[in-house]
Amino acid sequence: MYINRDLTKHIKKDLLTDNKVIVLYGPRQVGKTTLANKLLDELDWKCLRINAEQMQYQAVLSSRDVRKLRALIGNHDLLFIDEAQYVEQVGLNLKLIHDHLPHVKVLVTGSSSFYLANRISEPLTGRSWKYVLYPISYTELSKDTTNFELTAQLEERLIYGSYPEVIASDGYQQKQRYLKELTDAYLFKDIFTFANIKHHSKIGQLLRLVAFQVGSEVSIQELATQLSISRAAVNNYLDLLEKSFIIFRLSGFSRNLRKEVSKMDKIFFFDLGVRNTMIDNFNFLDARQDVGQLWENFLVTERFKRNSYTNHYCSSYFWRLHSGAELDYVEEYGGKPHGYEFKWGAKKASAPQSWGKTYPQSMYQIVNKENFLSFIT
Repeated sequence: MYINRDLTKHIKKDLLTDNKVIVLYGPRQVGKTTLANKLLDELDWKCLRINAEQMQYQAVLSSRDVRKLRALIGNHDLLFIDEAQYVEQVGLNLKLIHDHLPHVKVLVTGSSSFYLANRISEPLTGRSWKYVLYPISYTELSKDTTNFELTAQLEERLIYGSYPEVIASDGYQQKQRYLKELTDAYLFKDIFTFANIKHHSKIGQLLRLVAFQVGSEVSIQELATQLSISRAAVNNYLDLLEKSFIIFRLSGFSRNLRKEVSKMDKIFFFDLGVRNTMIDNFNFLDARQDVGQLWENFLVTERFKRNSYTNHYCSSYFWRLHSGAELDYVEEYGGKPHGYEFKWGAKKASAPQSWGKTYPQSMYQIVNKENFLSFIT
């Protein structure tokens, strides 16, 4: 079963109308290679497809020699480099291809943004379009699935997440087996390969601690104390986990610094299957104590994907006062804040009075199981 990915149409349009290098980032196992190959199969072009993990290509692709690059590409119309993070000086060589072989279209993928982005951004300034592919979104599922079916799948998505292999797997045991394989073999591969990490075991321990705190403000000092490492090390590890597309952070929305909490972030997982694997909990929802955390993570992540794929530009936050008033999620766009409260069970709840008083031009909405599809699709 192939699920049509929202980015396909955007990448195809760029390839057909522009000669800029297309760079597709994303977590491992999320479907970048599948998307690229399916798209290239649809194009009536002669394509050279290279997996950069293969040593035979790395020397030429990192040579900075136009003659060698021209000889490799030959008369192909498009060059596709998969796992481009394995190519030394990849950005400089892509720049040479772009500048000296303008007739050649280029598409590259990479799972390690902290390695690949640093080596692409400067050389390819003004010469590239960048995209990020995430685990399958509800917007993508909605193309071939009814609203009734999407709602029926909700519990499974909250427990097992949305990696393509998970959705394609039939039984719960098979889904669990895949997620354990993913976290054991792939999750930290780029971090350990490309980053200078002194304490490998601390990465997994940190991610497990963060997994228990989804939806709560996270104290860096507390994490450092629990792991017996420095605050700087914790921040470095969190940064690497973000750049590996495992987690992301939300900061506190603040326009009145004395009243509003803004010093600590909330941390969310791009995929709840990964989060639940880290805490070894695949129980059904009626046997869990963290349903509210799962619901909040799910809605924030799906909204994040939706905004990314539809080019809805906004800044995202949570909001809380020292007095305790709070909103789960805030977006700022169009010159005003839009506040959202997530409720798994309750259908109605009034906005905190302090929210309306502090931001009289703001918007407020409850998101629950009855209207969540309009929020994330």
